[in-house]
Amino acid sequence: MNQGGVVQDILWVAGIILVFDVAVEKCPPPSCESKKMMIKSPRQKGRIIMYHYIFFDLDGTLTDSKEGILNCLRYAFEKLGEPTRPESTLIKFIGPPLQDSFMRFCGFDEAKAIRGIEIFRERYVPIGKFENAPAPGMAELCARLKKQGYVLALASSKPEELCVPICEKFGFAPSMETITGSPPVGDWEKTDVIRETMRRLGLSEADKSAILMVGDRKFDVLGARECGIDCVGVEFFGYAAPGELAEAGAVAVVRTAEELEQFILSH
Repeated sequence: MNQGGVVQDILWVAGIILVFDVAVEKCPPPSCESKKMMIKSPRQKGRIIMYHYIFFDLDGTLTDSKEGILNCLRYAFEKLGEPTRPESTLIKFIGPPLQDSFMRFCGFDEAKAIRGIEIFRERYVPIGKFENAPAPGMAELCARLKKQGYVLALASSKPEELCVPICEKFGFAPSMETITGSPPVGDWEKTDVIRETMRRLGLSEADKSAILMVGDRKFDVLGARECGIDCVGVEFFGYAAPGELAEAGAVAVVRTAEELEQFILSH
């Protein structure tokens, strides 16, 4: 036997093994990257889902704020010397910015609408904001979605200084990455609130397909569409007119927290 030839063969094989080991170390298998992706994105049965960021409206979506809002509107009308509007009109105030509602539904000019807001908040800040109740199952749903890896945020036209204590009282705050509302003076449109929420979360145009807005009025749907994101309409309390959400362009309309969860988890 040629011992020199055997040694050469052994060295040649060892060289191949060494090169192979180096190549494997430099190029990890695809399964390694897949495991990293599993951590970054919520999944259903191994499938990356469409939506990752869920923005929620507050009034009529996370909470039923009818009692507090209507009581404070009646208080404002009385102090302004105005006749109290029928409940069918007052309900329309739930959702859109308050100044717009005073002007649109009551015929107030801008100055009178601003005064109406000031009087409204005299009662709403200390009392009315807690004449309120969480929508059935929504606090629990938010907690489950966060646990599964979704990023949740509040995006409401209500002043942020009021949104925060309401979310804290009814158990939504721990699930929210950020709570975004209007500044103390001047209610923002829904588009303004959505864009500010995106800014706080560090989101860009490229992330819009992964954002889902959830709201109960056409203002939520139209604002989301203007920003280039999808919106699911919720009919928990019937504050929207029949067909309002679908006509505005909601990608779906649901009536319970369970239906909302099913939609989110399947997209």
